[in-house]
Amino acid sequence: MDSAAHPDHGPDELCPAGAALYERALRAGHVPVREADGTPCLLDFGLLHPSVEEEARLEPVAPAVALHRLLSTCEERIARERRREARLADLFDPLMRIGGALTATGAPAAVAVLSGSDRIGRAITEAMAAGHDELLAIQPHISHTRTPLTARADALARDQEFLTRGGRIRTLYQHTLRHAPSVLARYEQLSGDAEARTLDEITDRLLVVDRAVAFIPANTDRTLALEIRHPVIAGFLATAFDRLWRLATPMYPRAAQPPAQAGFSSRQHAIAALLVEGHTDTAIAERLGMNVRTARVHIAKLAATLGSESRAQLGYLIGRSGILDREA
Repeated sequence: MDSAAHPDHGPDELCPAGAALYERALRAGHVPVREADGTPCLLDFGLLHPSVEEEARLEPVAPAVALHRLLSTCEERIARERRREARLADLFDPLMRIGGALTATGAPAAVAVLSGSDRIGRAITEAMAAGHDELLAIQPHISHTRTPLTARADALARDQEFLTRGGRIRTLYQHTLRHAPSVLARYEQLSGDAEARTLDEITDRLLVVDRAVAFIPANTDRTLALEIRHPVIAGFLATAFDRLWRLATPMYPRAAQPPAQAGFSSRQHAIAALLVEGHTDTAIAERLGMNVRTARVHIAKLAATLGSESRAQLGYLIGRSGILDREA
């Protein structure tokens, strides 16, 4: 069956090919990705999702979990959409009689795998549209160099709508973005309770909406993401963000210079700590969001200031200098 000829339909009118493939996936525990080319409805409706462990496979969501998710969406729609509930119940009734040994039980209800930037973006937009309190975000330095301009514009509009409804946005960046024009321009365009701070080192991308739903990358190129609705995990991630936030330096609306310690700048302090841990120049640059040449310039300045003649001696002198003494 050609995917171009796939008929438009809703989840309550699942096509025969889709129903057959989903039933086979439930019985086997997975199906090859190529077999779903003709039934894109299964991915669109969340009945199948990519396997994190095996990229060539699609895994089925338990029928009871999929039914609950679809019914919850229906309940949030206007009254005419409620007629779909009965059709969905009829559709999933025979599927739920299939043994559930090969499908996860409670996990998919709390953690969903999202595939593709468009689907990830839609899920974030839906979560923010349902939210009203607070958005916590960690944005690594790579996000502003790889994100297309249209996606940035959509994210800006989404954030402004959230702020207009009375929500609050707090974002953590790396120190290397403190003076980035794209970041500063973003906050100048936003109107509302939006605040940004910076740290030398931050985690990979994280979004937490109302401390109830979180989004994190599921692979290195961020084409897969996890949507986490487990209250304990979402709360844990929000608490971790709060602790990083208290350590961070204000960037917007009031900029502050990172404090110097023992006569050295905050950047030199961060580099010195990583040098003592034995990291290479490349690893230091990657963790602090700078290029290798800049990292080596800072290392050379440290060596010159401390009078070091070798890498090993530099580590020894750093330990004696007091750079790493946060009480200094």
